[in-house]
Amino acid sequence: MKFKFNDIANAISVASGVTLAGIIAVGTYVFVNKDAIIDDIKDAAIESVTGGMGGDLPVGAPDLAPSGGTAGLGVAIPSNPL
Repeated sequence: MKFKFNDIANAISVASGVTLAGIIAVGTYVFVNKDAIIDDIKDAAIESVTGGMGGDLPVGAPDLAPSGGTAGLGVAIPSNPL
């Protein structure tokens, strides 16, 4: 069975076109869904970090806030410095 140069060139051209179409399709999918992809990656990263903690991270630490107007170093903060 003999192959002509034209047949080989056509096969390479078709393979190249299919590859280019795939690259364009994947690029379009990523561009359209980039926000959802970023959110999924953020959620996965946060879950991997906080997974062993058994819950969400606290927003603040009000139980560690000093009471009575102190700065936490034993220094009193005046309520009205003037």
